[in-house]
Amino acid sequence: MSKPVYDAHTTDAALVHACQHGDATAWEALVNRYQRLIYAIPRRAGLDDDQCADVFQRTFAILIEHLDRIDQPERVRAWLVTTARRETQRIYQKANRTQPLPGESPDAENEALAELPDPSPLPDELAAALEEQHLVRVALAKLDARCRQLLTLLFYQPEPMPYEQVATAVGVPLGSIGPTRARCLQKLGRLLKEDGFFA
Repeated sequence: MSKPVYDAHTTDAALVHACQHGDATAWEALVNRYQRLIYAIPRRAGLDDDQCADVFQRTFAILIEHLDRIDQPERVRAWLVTTARRETQRIYQKANRTQPLPGESPDAENEALAELPDPSPLPDELAAALEEQHLVRVALAKLDARCRQLLTLLFYQPEPMPYEQVATAVGVPLGSIGPTRARCLQKLGRLLKEDGFFA
């Protein structure tokens, strides 16, 4: 009996249900789908590599612990983001509770101040932006190869690429770049809507 194949078109709910039934391939697919998003949360908060790895491991360990109790598997992305934010805040506060303020060594006068945890939370806007970026990456992965390549060349380069170079890279006439881009953006918009991007 062949193993099931999970790809970008497999819904989160289907992956979670398969994970709940012990499917290791589904678990690997779920982790792969969200690893960049989960790593990005502590990274943007300024944590180092080891701390980011801790957030990642703890987030997915907590998911394993609660897997049987997830009653809205289609919302696992939001659950993971919330959990990663909490773990990031926990690790950040723990690390900064005992570190002296930059440029100072704690003494009798500033020791209490140096041990205060930083109360600033990870901004909700940042978490929302990371989640939006993830949704766009997932939707791009669902597009056909030509649309994916075209949109990546047009919108995901450090420097804007001239249409002439884009046309050559994609293998289409220069005059069709604009109309093709419009069609590809419409497809991307539909996929994002299906995934709840505009909700």
